[in-house]
Amino acid sequence: MDVWTSLHARVHGTLRQRRLLPERQRLLVAVSGGQDSLCLAQLLLDLQPKWGWHLAIAHCDHRWRDDSAANANGVERLTRAWNLPFYRAVATENLPSEAAARQWRYDELSQIASRENCTAVVTGHTQSDRAETLLYNLIRGAGADGLQALGWSRELTEGVSLVRPLLEVSRDETGIFCRERDLPVWEDVTNQNLKHARNRIRLELLPYLKQQFNPSVEASLAKTAELLRADVAYLERQAEILLRLAIVPPDDDSDGRFHLRLHRRPLKAAPLTLRRRAMRQFLTSHLEIAPTFAHIEKLTALIEAPNRSQTDPFPGGAIAYVERPWIYWSQPPQAEADSSINPEIDSCS
Repeated sequence: MDVWTSLHARVHGTLRQRRLLPERQRLLVAVSGGQDSLCLAQLLLDLQPKWGWHLAIAHCDHRWRDDSAANANGVERLTRAWNLPFYRAVATENLPSEAAARQWRYDELSQIASRENCTAVVTGHTQSDRAETLLYNLIRGAGADGLQALGWSRELTEGVSLVRPLLEVSRDETGIFCRERDLPVWEDVTNQNLKHARNRIRLELLPYLKQQFNPSVEASLAKTAELLRADVAYLERQAEILLRLAIVPPDDDSDGRFHLRLHRRPLKAAPLTLRRRAMRQFLTSHLEIAPTFAHIEKLTALIEAPNRSQTDPFPGGAIAYVERPWIYWSQPPQAEADSSINPEIDSCS
């Protein structure tokens, strides 16, 4: 290592405190060529002797830019200089949106990690990304779950975790680190395109908030996301307990429909936030798409609804209705369900 900096010490401490990347694991580091991912790769390479990791680098080429192949080649040259394995994924189809690109990227990284027996995919998301994500989701009307997005780790696929060790490091700090280590940062011109909402948040909204309200706004927003993360985890566990208390094994009626019952008594005794979460968990298990806020609200309303109340059909054709203390979930026969699914219904964030 050239020099042990305060950034090395912080990331080393974060890894130990949060137990993010165990010793002697095979890690796949996602490197775009930008300053955040290059900073991450160099930090992990510097810390490798202390942790005994087996590192590899992966680059995903979306083919969105004329210079994307040159960018990928630059990452590969740097990886070879580091004497690390390199894996490149190239999009074969047009990726029409940032969401589609993100899903493709995670799919590719998952496949590479599984094939190479890596236990984690490590990305360079920073404190700045966390702040931007909170603002982006807040503007779109997300609840606590959306506001606490970009957690430290989550399961990516079976046996592979997605880990973000730099969530307490700002983008300014990764830039300084890259300059000090003379890392060849590849500037992505699409990051300056203001037609993308995230770029407007990064380039216009956050600078305004820093100047007019709080110079440390990124750190403050990231702290809020971290606090919400703990709250959401607790509420989700309590909602799971509530749903287990309310749910009753299914039966089949003579008309061939599938019926599942929820007892309203424990649901009525619970706070509204737990009711909503329990109903969302239920719908997540029984709909073919992610439930929207409207889906959750109309099922939650049945907890206090008069006898014989019922909903209009959910995607897939199921309806929910009240009979005395019960909410019945009536799933139509499979043939009816298949014909009634509307693929154009959007899922919620």
